[in-house]
Amino acid sequence: MANLKHQQQVPRAADHIDRNLKKAFDELAAEPLPERFTDLLEQLRKAELHKKDIQ
Repeated sequence: MANLKHQQQVPRAADHIDRNLKKAFDELAAEPLPERFTDLLEQLRKAELHKKDIQ
């Protein structure tokens, strides 16, 4: 009997954890990239274009 109750609680706990993790990651993904990262991405794009121009 106790084992059945435990088996029922595990999926509920996992669902609760899943929902909270999804919420946290969705909020994080909605934040803008820091300027230093966007600057770095722009530098990488320019380097790739320059590399293609040389070839």
